[in-house]
Amino acid sequence: MKKLFLHIALFFSLVCFSQNEQLAQYYYDKGDFEKAKISYLELVQSVPQNAQYFLRTIDCYQQLQQFDVAEKAINKRIDTYKQSTLLVELGYNFQLQKQEEKAKSYYDQALEKIQKNPNEVYAIANAFEGKVLLEYALKAYKTATALDSNLNFKYQMALLYGQLGNTEMMINTFLDEAYTNPQNSILIQNQLARFMTDEGDAAFSDSLRKALVIRTQKNQDVFWNRYLSWFYVQQKEFEKAFIQEKAIYKRNPQSLANIVNLGQLAIEEDNPEAAKEILGFVLDNTTDLELLIQANSYLIKMRIATAQPKDETSIHSDLDGLLKQFGITPATLSLQLIQAHFVAFNLKKPEDGKAIVQHSLELQLNDYETAQAKMELADILLYEEKFNQALIYYSQIELDLKNDVVAHEASLKAAKTSYFKTDFVWALKQFKELKAANTQLIANDALEYFLLINDNTAADSTLTALKQFAKGDYLVYQNRNQEAIAQFQSIIKNFKGQEIEAVTLLRLGKIYEKSGEYTLALAQYQEIINHHSDGIYIDEALYFSAEMENNKLHEPEKAKPLYEKIIFSHEDSIYFVEARKKYRELRGDKNL
Repeated sequence: MKKLFLHIALFFSLVCFSQNEQLAQYYYDKGDFEKAKISYLELVQSVPQNAQYFLRTIDCYQQLQQFDVAEKAINKRIDTYKQSTLLVELGYNFQLQKQEEKAKSYYDQALEKIQKNPNEVYAIANAFEGKVLLEYALKAYKTATALDSNLNFKYQMALLYGQLGNTEMMINTFLDEAYTNPQNSILIQNQLARFMTDEGDAAFSDSLRKALVIRTQKNQDVFWNRYLSWFYVQQKEFEKAFIQEKAIYKRNPQSLANIVNLGQLAIEEDNPEAAKEILGFVLDNTTDLELLIQANSYLIKMRIATAQPKDETSIHSDLDGLLKQFGITPATLSLQLIQAHFVAFNLKKPEDGKAIVQHSLELQLNDYETAQAKMELADILLYEEKFNQALIYYSQIELDLKNDVVAHEASLKAAKTSYFKTDFVWALKQFKELKAANTQLIANDALEYFLLINDNTAADSTLTALKQFAKGDYLVYQNRNQEAIAQFQSIIKNFKGQEIEAVTLLRLGKIYEKSGEYTLALAQYQEIINHHSDGIYIDEALYFSAEMENNKLHEPEKAKPLYEKIIFSHEDSIYFVEARKKYRELRGDKNL
């Protein structure tokens, strides 16, 4: 019984303590520092060794301008615990009173503690950083590393240089650390990438490029070629990245995998010319079956994406030729599925496309390969309006590869199938769940459809316009673009001024853009800009227009004000970062 009562007493003690901590935090966050001070003092009395409670108490004294009380409390704690970090707290207490000399005296005493014991640097430098005393934090790290060569704080020092605005020292310190400790390269590249998109320093990317070029020229280690290639990829200058990758390959011709990946990135970023050059190099320089199939798959998919009806015979012939060359095996699955999709969606022969996939499924495939084949089969069934059969295969993929990216893709396609069926209630539920997907592209796509259904369900209880819009989207899916154009034009005519109009104009613009009818595409986007500037599609209309003017019509002066509009009026847009970067380039802020 005594043990039981002891456990009960301890339990209630912990509950009360937790409540006191929450209450203190509540008052502190609210700005009621008098009540927060009382609560934290009680907590310190209960757990005197807890440094966090003590520092919050000091903070409350300082917020209340009770500097003398704070000073006495800090000195008392120094006498009790002998903690060197408290010297920083004492100095900061004087700094708040504009007593700079006294503050400096205590900061210097803290640095002297590091000279006596370099391991003190961890706590003291952290204390300086906590008070945003960045110069002192930097001195702390320099002092420690000068005394003990085994200590390495280059990463922390580089960040401090960046915060202090010394980008040159930041870059050089980061690059020195990356070269000395390559295992930290990814962490460093993430920080450099963050600074490259930082609005406050337009010249940063140019400084980084120059630093990398100098190191590449002075040091023949391919490490710097790789770093420079990484930099150019961040800038989406794939031709320049390719030069570095070729230099790496010539010195170490063991694998072309990185160059294939570079080609894939160029495709994803809509730079087909660079992709063709890169992948052509792969085909000329390898006999590796996997790389040959990969490169050919990317190249043929690029051709299909921009194919006109007159091109279809030669593409079909080339696909047949590639499969005869490499054989019908699990290794050539990507080519088989490309052929099946092309036959079904471009040549309008879904039965032949399904036959190709069924034959692929008879091969010895692993789980991922099977899922890819089933996905293509479901896509073709969806093309044939066999919605329920398509849903069965999408569901199988979801079950077989739970929580995998491929499973999320299948879930998205299942949701779109429900949408095409005009089962909007079920589709909305699925899109809502997929908004939280780990893959950004899937999450963005799901969000787009969620907003489309949600907004137009609220605007039109009969769902007449949304049903017609879903039919138009389904025609686009089936690659029946002329019929889709007629469908969307009909919606604009019949539902002028209604909720559905803006997104319909956006769809029309994308169809025209894909077929190279840029003037017509721009006209649709301009309608959104002129008449739907307060809607959710305005940033897309601005960005797509800017991209066409800049990249397709080569009218940078017309693109510039469109990018600018996104920067200053749509900061929450997913296109904000890219718009800002391209605007700066057009304005001449960088010399990349």
